[in-house]
Amino acid sequence: MPERGQTTEEHEIRTATGPKNPVAVRRTGALVTLVLGGLTAVPPLSMDMYLPALPEVTDALSSPAATVQLTLTACLMGMALGQLVVGPMSDKWGRRRPLLIGLLVYILATAICAFAPTAELLIGFRLLQGLAGAAGIVIARAVVRDLYDGVEMARFFSTLMLISGVAPVVAPLIGGQVLRFTDWRGIFVVLTGVGIALTALVWRCLPETLAPEKRHGGGTVEALRTMKSLLADRVFTGYMIAGGFAFAALFAYISASPFVIQEIYGASPQTFSLLFGVNSVGLIVVGQINGKVLVGRISLNKVLGFGLSVITLAATALLLMTTGVFGEVGLVPVAAGLFVLMSAMGLAMPNTQSLALVRTPHAAGSASALLGTTSFLIGAIASPLVGIAGEDTAVPMAVVQLVCALAAIACFVGLCRPWQHRATEGVDH
Repeated sequence: MPERGQTTEEHEIRTATGPKNPVAVRRTGALVTLVLGGLTAVPPLSMDMYLPALPEVTDALSSPAATVQLTLTACLMGMALGQLVVGPMSDKWGRRRPLLIGLLVYILATAICAFAPTAELLIGFRLLQGLAGAAGIVIARAVVRDLYDGVEMARFFSTLMLISGVAPVVAPLIGGQVLRFTDWRGIFVVLTGVGIALTALVWRCLPETLAPEKRHGGGTVEALRTMKSLLADRVFTGYMIAGGFAFAALFAYISASPFVIQEIYGASPQTFSLLFGVNSVGLIVVGQINGKVLVGRISLNKVLGFGLSVITLAATALLLMTTGVFGEVGLVPVAAGLFVLMSAMGLAMPNTQSLALVRTPHAAGSASALLGTTSFLIGAIASPLVGIAGEDTAVPMAVVQLVCALAAIACFVGLCRPWQHRATEGVDH
């Protein structure tokens, strides 16, 4: 029976995960928490600082917008594929060694991006940057799974969202300011410095969290077998794909907004950066409400379902506005719709990750890799679709967001089946 003040879901999660081991009950210090937040900030730093420069890159490299947007897609593809490699490696060798190697390669690739003479070379080095940057994403999630269980893990993911959420707030602002003093190449110089600083912090402050006796000794065959068993779990797969489509709706905004806000609505790079920062603040605030207020009081599945519903409604409103159903609309209504969509991600993203990872204490690295790879692959596919009709319409962005939101709800309902309360499946309800 649930204890007093404990929701049915929390009781079943704790039952499913079993007694905490010594590693799981260990608490991270404030500095380690900041390091983990910095690692999860690698994707927004790598992409969002670069967003205000997309129109400038288009002109500087004499390439069409669709080609330049592939620099975002390449980075996403790299982060997706890299996680499939790094996740199992971290289950076999521990968390620190693969992480440090990945960070060193990230520094090298980012520095080379600053000198890329053509769009094609920039795309190639952005792919390498993403492959290396994947180490920070997948291992940060695996470390959280090493240290926390169940509802506490959901709370910690919300804390990480507060820390890593600062990155998308400040990254476009920094990018916009860097463009006032130098060109787009200077942004990659700044990112190189960030990579160096983060590597030094990891080296000094992040301990190994995966005990030797918990590591997997097998090679590629065992890693593939582990991933196959994870994918055979219908509920895990449901949360994984639902989270992937939610992320794709978010990335459709990230990829298209520089052109929508600046080219279609005529805003300056600084105004775009400000709007992007406001939207990111919405995501952070809602994420903190999720972790500090909702988790432990309301079923994670109910919160997740509400978040996905709000994302769908916001995407529907954006589609109606961009297709002219409400007549000629200005920047403010569109920005409001994007704000609601971004804010609701604070309910969707941490809870899909928590509900999926709570089922996989035996293979946190591989599970984290599958979660990240799915999100980035779906996001990479969505990215070029938002520019398919050119730079003069925001309709493709809204269409992609709505389709992704509906797909996320379909996976959540059809695979996770949150109305079921079965103790044998722990969180499948």
